[in-house]
Amino acid sequence: MRNNNQSIGLSLLVGALVLTGVPSAQAAPNTFNTALPVPQGETIWREQLVLRERSDDGPMDREVSVQALGSVLGYGITSKLAVFGVVPYFFNKALDVTTPMGRIERDTGGIGDVSLFGRYTAYQDDFTGGTFRVAPIFGLTAPTGDSDDRDRFGELPRPLQVGDGAWDGFGGVVATYQTLQYQMDAQLLYRENGRHDGFAHGDETRLDASLQYRIWPPSLEGISGTPGFTYALLESSFVHRERNEIGSGTDANSGGTQWLLAPGVQYITRRWVVEGTVQLPVAEDPNGDAIQDDYIVRVGFRRNF
Repeated sequence: MRNNNQSIGLSLLVGALVLTGVPSAQAAPNTFNTALPVPQGETIWREQLVLRERSDDGPMDREVSVQALGSVLGYGITSKLAVFGVVPYFFNKALDVTTPMGRIERDTGGIGDVSLFGRYTAYQDDFTGGTFRVAPIFGLTAPTGDSDDRDRFGELPRPLQVGDGAWDGFGGVVATYQTLQYQMDAQLLYRENGRHDGFAHGDETRLDASLQYRIWPPSLEGISGTPGFTYALLESSFVHRERNEIGSGTDANSGGTQWLLAPGVQYITRRWVVEGTVQLPVAEDPNGDAIQDDYIVRVGFRRNF
């Protein structure tokens, strides 16, 4: 089974979105990153609440519910280089499993593994009414979350802990094409997970794409000042996870491939963004009886100052 807290932490990390801080409205993906810059000397603050339900179709009939709050701070060191810190907090996580005692519920909560990463604009092509940018991303996740939490049944299984106890690395590239009417983003990201006490979560590769289209006002003609703008979103995430490593072998019922689509909406002002999406699985190919997503709800806000 995949570590749900680690997966949520990663999704919060790749969703560390930014605002450009210029008078025109700027859309951005809700579930992953963007190549738009953080202006030099400016700070980005983001909060996102994630509600995630997961289950499997195997004989264990497992069900997992995760509630997480991700806090993100970003800072523009230069006009091209920005750094980000991501702190996930898990309010609770419940797992119903079939045991000799019947179905039991196990809960845990607390601060998860903290991530730090940088994003650098390697290519920039500005044109009238728009821009195209490409930016690589590299970072680390530190083992700050509890990896040996216990409940009344004893120590929680490693995949259920809020932290994985290991240093993890990740890297990739994101591209953004933006006009006054719409914006398209795409990201390729790879995460290599470290090993701790003979356990390692399966490495993850993901390909994301997003379209944000301004639906209100339908035209900018005759508009003065900086009113609010409403964007409709449609995002796609193709995620492949390797099997978890246990001792000298692997867990046959972990990892797999999943494709999710996420419709959503954003309301954008010069300094604030309020946003939300619902991610739904379109296709799934789990390894064995690996647990998979039923749906993921994301709501939150962003502010730059």
